[in-house]
Amino acid sequence: MNQDDPPDSLTGHESSAMFELPAQFGSYELLEEIGRGGMGVVYRARQKGLDRVVAIKMILGREMACPEHVQRFLAEARAAGSLRHQNIVHIHDVGRHHGQYYFTMEYIKGTNLANRIASTAMDFEAAAGLVAQVARAVGHFHREGIVHRDLKPSNILLDREGQPYVTDFGVAKVFRESSEMTFTGEILGSASYMAPEQAEGHSADATPASDVFSLGAILYELLTGRPPFREENLIATVMQVRTGEPVLLRRLNREIPRGLELICLKCLAKPAGNRYATGNALAEDLENFLKGEPLTARPPNLARKFWNWCRREPALAARLMVLAVFFLVETAINTFTEINQAVHITFLVILSVWVVTAVLFHQLLKNPRLSLPARYMWGTLDSALLFAVLLTGNGVASPLVIAHALLIAASGLWYRVRFVWFMTALSLGTYAIHVIDFYTRRIHSDLQGVLDDRWDRHLTFAVVLLCIGAIVAYLVHRVQVLGRYHDQKL
Repeated sequence: MNQDDPPDSLTGHESSAMFELPAQFGSYELLEEIGRGGMGVVYRARQKGLDRVVAIKMILGREMACPEHVQRFLAEARAAGSLRHQNIVHIHDVGRHHGQYYFTMEYIKGTNLANRIASTAMDFEAAAGLVAQVARAVGHFHREGIVHRDLKPSNILLDREGQPYVTDFGVAKVFRESSEMTFTGEILGSASYMAPEQAEGHSADATPASDVFSLGAILYELLTGRPPFREENLIATVMQVRTGEPVLLRRLNREIPRGLELICLKCLAKPAGNRYATGNALAEDLENFLKGEPLTARPPNLARKFWNWCRREPALAARLMVLAVFFLVETAINTFTEINQAVHITFLVILSVWVVTAVLFHQLLKNPRLSLPARYMWGTLDSALLFAVLLTGNGVASPLVIAHALLIAASGLWYRVRFVWFMTALSLGTYAIHVIDFYTRRIHSDLQGVLDDRWDRHLTFAVVLLCIGAIVAYLVHRVQVLGRYHDQKL
């Protein structure tokens, strides 16, 4: 275990020390606390009989150790204890002293990969070589029927020579055991590094490809300085892991070799079948890259590139596709029916402006300082352009009035309650203007036979829009509460 290993999380009164250090613990002398998580605490200790320094991990607060925690703790010791590899932290002993479960492991003097990433940059070849070593260790326990399920930089220790060691098998899945520690729907792992199947709550279905995804996330961070998925809260990060695509590595740093980008993106593929099958398969491709030999990773075809782009830029892709549908429908109507050409041209001009401004605001969203105001400006523009489209056409008599509800529903994707209410207010306001336009200007036009002039239908539609806004705002609020709750527990 590592002397600089930071805590995974602190929760309430568990943050106090369990012992006044130094302290005697059976045949060990506890010297200092070096790591703490939600379930366990790790000490640097001296084994008196052999006069050697070891790391001792024990359950955090024995009075709080429920049977499930004890079972998982012992499962970690058994899983790690069965492995013998030069890049895996070795387990020396497991036992119980005065009701306190513990196990001892080799003490790695140095730091961990998370601290290494935060301190200094690593060149691309060194990053590939390090991940290849870790992948070989991961491939070893894959052959032994074990999936780690929580690979992340803080769980990879580095000795003073820079050699990596995989540790912390607390949520490992052991295929050769009949018992399964994971409950249905339980999310295990660290959000920025977990595989999509884990983010969906199917941790029991994790396979070696799940660990490969985590290795790809680690490689991504080594190459770019940031994990592939990290949003403002846990829930948003999990949603990105499930449905989003990371920013292309070479877009963040043009100097990253194309081969490394392909390897990394293959690890991060959403379908598990599109990733490397095991850690050894990943290690072989990384070693091929370092030797300048052909890779098994291949660039995606055109259809896959388009789909990945849509997942990477969902806000822009959704708008462009909707506008494309509008364009096709309008073109078909203009081709097969007689309509006012001036109206048709005006409609196409509005669509063109909508496309250009959507691309512009999408670029503004990438600027952290302009991101929030850009969202409101983009929402205002969407509402204004929809208003212009309806005004050019049949106003409240057009089937496109339903797009007001779509704008409100889509606003929930930004996960901001105020923005949902903002879009709801805009939609109600623009719809009210169209209603006024109908009764003051259009009621005696040819629309009179298309749309009756009863006012209650407009009131009903407005109430429906208000209800949609309230429902979306409530759901976004619930997501925010869940995100804050989980962030506090991490």
